[in-house]
Order: sequence, then structure tokens, then C-alpha cells
Amino acid sequence: MRLSQILSGGVAAAVLTLGFGAASAQADTYALVTINSQALFFNQINDGAKAAAKAAGAELVIFDANNVPAAQNSAIETYITQKVDGIILVAIDVNGVKPAITEAKAAGIPVVAIDAQIPGGDNVSFIGVDNAKAGADIGKFYADYVKAEMGGEATVGVVGALNSFIQNQRLDGFKQAATASGEKIAFLDTVDGQNVQDVALGAAENLMTANPTMKTLYATGEPALIGAVSAVESQGRQADVKVFGWDLTAQAVKGIDEGWVAAVVQQDPAGEGKAAVEALVKLKKGESVEPIINVPVTIVTKANVDQFRAMFK
Repeated sequence: MRLSQILSGGVAAAVLTLGFGAASAQADTYALVTINSQALFFNQINDGAKAAAKAAGAELVIFDANNVPAAQNSAIETYITQKVDGIILVAIDVNGVKPAITEAKAAGIPVVAIDAQIPGGDNVSFIGVDNAKAGADIGKFYADYVKAEMGGEATVGVVGALNSFIQNQRLDGFKQAATASGEKIAFLDTVDGQNVQDVALGAAENLMTANPTMKTLYATGEPALIGAVSAVESQGRQADVKVFGWDLTAQAVKGIDEGWVAAVVQQDPAGEGKAAVEALVKLKKGESVEPIINVPVTIVTKANVDQFRAMFK
């Protein structure tokens, strides 16, 4: 039985009716299947893809899965039926979505994955960050910070998104690097923010309440970081909790300025969206694209935050 046939009526209806624009007869049509429209990161991917599609004279339609993995499969199936010229995918469940990607390939529709690599998938390319390596990079930065600023000893709580393959990679890389550093770093609880800001805020507050002597927080994505930052502020813990995480926001920049957000991994989501559309345009012309296009990250601290301020004006 196809996934679209076993979805609940509400989700199936959303897949069939949301995000499907009417393309002109002449223009190529590309579809972007994303995770949610709440996080700035995903909206920046959309913006980069929209700009690239406009420059190419192509149509871009966007489907918001609202954090439901099965909705992504069903959306891809529907786009296959509509015979789009290519699909861009920001996957939630990188293994669960593989059958839909294979179905697209069989139909002659290339899929480019952004942000989350599809292990053994039939997508033609991956564009994004090596999340495990970047997680290790921020983990090493964290360990060096603990050594230099905290006497070589710290406790750390984690606000993650346990349904996100890539955020789990970021956590694993961070843990491995921090543990290998030899500093006295004790990992406390990992709470699930579910990639939703309000949920992440509640989870972070509960984490801090349960661990009143915790000295640091690590957040694996934008909603988790917003939740962690908001929890530190709501509990008045700016003087004794340092925050590390992923994906800048205005709140994180404020925390960097005030000195209690220590470091944030910043990606280039608009650049990823742009590169994905450009890859599909090349494929449509019969050209080839690299199977992996890595986009570098920057660890943002007080020393270099000024170059990112314009993003939030």
C-alpha cells in the first residue's frame, strides 16, 4: 500500500492542496519539500531557492510538511504525479523518505537533498553541511572554551530534536569531540525540543530546573537554540549558564553581545537553496552535478558576530 493511501485524511488533504502552484506551460517547475515554515533557517532556504528559480525563469512550488515525516513522502508522490521537473528535499526522516526518492528517480525526476544526507538514497546530489564534522568542530571549540574559561570542568545539558537525523549527528559529533578532549565534561540530560520553538522552550526550562547547577547548554538547531536562550533569560541564569548551539537568530546575537551565548554554528541556508535550484537547472540542460556539494560553516562568537548582524535588520 502506498504511503499516501494510509495517511490520515487531514495530512493527505494537506499534501494534495497546500503548496502546489499552477505553473505556466513554458516554465520548468521545481518543487521544494521542506520541514516547517516556523524556523528562520528553512525560510532562508526557501528565499535562496525562490531567487534562483526566478533568475532561471522557472516556477518553484513549496510544500511545508509541518514536521510530519510521512507528509513528505506523500508530497513527493503527488509531485511525481504532477510531473515536476525536479524536487528539492529537506528531509525529516532520511531513511523513511527513501522509497519516495526512488519512485521519483524511476519517473525520471531528479531529487536534490538539502541539509540532510540520504544514506544510500537515489537522490542525484546532496547540498549542505557535513553535520557530524561540524558538530565535532563546535565540540572542540566547546572543550577549548571549558579549558580556557571554566577551569577545565563543566556540566552540559542538551536541547535536541530527537526526530531529526541531522541534529542527532550534530549531537554525536559534539559529544565525541568534547569527550576526546580530556577535559572534565559531564553530560547531563538530553531533552527533546521536537524542532518546535515552544516545545524546545518548555524542554529547556525543565532541563534547567532539574539541573540547577548546570553550567552550559548545547542546542542542536534553531528552534532548540531559541528555546535554550529563552529559558536562560526567563530563569535569569545569564550570569552562570553559557550557551552553545546552531543557527543564528536575533535572540542569539543579543546573547552573544551580552556574553552568555558563547558560540553558534552558522550555516548558509539561502546559499543551499540557491545551489539546489541551480543543480536542477543544470540537470534539466543535460549537464552533470557533483554528488556531494559541501557548504562551509562559521562558528560565530563575539569576535566575528558583526558580519552577521545585517541578517536580522
